[in-house]
Amino acid sequence: MASVVFLRGANVGGHRTFQPALLAKELAALDVVNVGAAGTFVVRGKVGDAALRAEMARRLPFDAEFIICPARDLVKLARAEPFGANLSETNVRPYVSVLAKSVQTLPRLPIRRPDNDEWQVKVLGVVGRFALSLHRRLGRALVYPNEVVEKRLGVSATTRNWNTISAICAILTAQ
Repeated sequence: MASVVFLRGANVGGHRTFQPALLAKELAALDVVNVGAAGTFVVRGKVGDAALRAEMARRLPFDAEFIICPARDLVKLARAEPFGANLSETNVRPYVSVLAKSVQTLPRLPIRRPDNDEWQVKVLGVVGRFALSLHRRLGRALVYPNEVVEKRLGVSATTRNWNTISAICAILTAQ
């Protein structure tokens, strides 16, 4: 079964930098495909999570936190079209935060930051280990989806734009 690996906090703001395409090339025996620059990989080869985590960690120049999920979970999420009509505003971008573990108790949703009509992040819902949010830039102070998700849900997460999730699904369904 294919899996998807998300590195948390890599290639952000000049910290914990590496070349994802080079790492994917080094892992060619596992049929790894790099998606973007943030540390997102589709792993089509047969390998267990622990072995995959160890192999990737061995090749990175820093300690990394990996969030690994079954590819079928992402494909199922994408097929459900979870953002639906929420994308009618042109300045709103959809994001998916991949949670390190399931949330035990969900807070009341949606969560808005700031908590008014001038929100920049709106967490719409949680589906399994995926938190769905919208982001819009208003003003100079920036609020990012990942910080809102982690703080309010109480679990580690890493966040990707919906375009990245769509690209992952395109790779998986092209097999």
